[in-house]
Amino acid sequence: MLCRTQEEGAVTETPKDRLARWRACAVMHVDMDMFYVGVELLAAPGLRGRPVIVAGSGHRSVVLSASYEARAFGVRSGMPLARARAMCPGAVLLEPHRSAYEAYSRRVMAMFWEITDRVEQISVDEAFLDVAGAVRRLGPPVGIARTLRARVQEELGLTASVGIGVNKTVAKIASTRSKPDGLLLVQPEDTVAFLAELPVTALWGVGGRTAEALVGAGLRHVGDLAAAPLPQLTRVVGRAAGHHLHELANGRDPRPVVPVREEKSVGAEETFPQDVSDDRVLHEVLLRLSHRTASRLRRHGLRARRVGLKLRYADFTTLTRSRTLSQPFTSAHDLLQHGAGLLEELGERPQAVRLIGIRAEALEQSTDALQLSLDGREEEWGAAEEAMDRVHARFGADRLGPARLLPAAPRERQGNSKAVDSRARGAQSTADGLSWYQAAPEQPGISAPEG
Repeated sequence: MLCRTQEEGAVTETPKDRLARWRACAVMHVDMDMFYVGVELLAAPGLRGRPVIVAGSGHRSVVLSASYEARAFGVRSGMPLARARAMCPGAVLLEPHRSAYEAYSRRVMAMFWEITDRVEQISVDEAFLDVAGAVRRLGPPVGIARTLRARVQEELGLTASVGIGVNKTVAKIASTRSKPDGLLLVQPEDTVAFLAELPVTALWGVGGRTAEALVGAGLRHVGDLAAAPLPQLTRVVGRAAGHHLHELANGRDPRPVVPVREEKSVGAEETFPQDVSDDRVLHEVLLRLSHRTASRLRRHGLRARRVGLKLRYADFTTLTRSRTLSQPFTSAHDLLQHGAGLLEELGERPQAVRLIGIRAEALEQSTDALQLSLDGREEEWGAAEEAMDRVHARFGADRLGPARLLPAAPRERQGNSKAVDSRARGAQSTADGLSWYQAAPEQPGISAPEG
């Protein structure tokens, strides 16, 4: 769907004028359609057209993504899986494959960077692009968007929705209105009219409470906000928010597209099937999450200077703590050491834990110069885990890892009558007691794309 593209003007237009017109409306928001589901369907094409939910199998899992067929039953991302299955009992449940999502995301983002050097990635499956500098080479923004969407579908088998407008707010709303698999261009002269009929919740920054306050004041649509006197808005939502919403409602958003190649933080978290009070279990999960996070750091050529811990209790009370280190790190060893320290600093917990997570923050390129500590231990651990990365790349991620993460196994007896835990066979221990195992390979799941 297009709003008055005006690609061929009714009057004679000079090349300079045409370029100026294209550049005046050159902010794109590209949002992949049901990205996680789309990637899963590449390995299960027979499920196309059926309600599909991507989520972990635990009864306390939440929905990561849902096909449009499932969304028709009311299923939404972030919804508890139990509720989603009750709403759509016929849905097919698929386990997530995060490494595949990351790989496809990298390929999608690489396509964006081929178009322009002004790409602001805001999640694994969406980004803003400012293509003003590319129109002389590639033509009008709407043509660039059409070519991009076609390439994503042909090369990756996925679909993307694209919104184009004078700024980020308009482009974002346009992409949402064009879903699924659509393209919407909002010309500058159509911007205010386009926004006017939308509910106030379409604007960034309008959550549930703000929406209630606005509707209570008779301001239901964006057009109402645009026409309202500024003093009225400030009385309802405050001075700063009132001014912000008034600007957005009138199609004004001064924020530029800020190129961001690196993630601001990398992390992982886990929701337990049942609330956990056992420190041993919490530390074991932190170990697994630390290795997952550190592996992503190294894969993206990053290192971190801050460790963050997230803890959610049974009543959903959530705590976050962080610690800045004197030396940057890339190893799970350092991430675990300081994450466990943050957990210990919380003291006695008043409730059982529902969720735990760890993050590597304050990221920088690992190619930057590094001043080693006096004992040089960060280099030793980094080298050891990089060697493990190479084993994973060649033989699979399940072939090498911490022995503590092996599942419990029956204890066997050998000839000397000493009990030997069968998990430890072939394991090697380091000086501080961290052991590594070599496990038999499992059947691979969905494969990640090459490149």
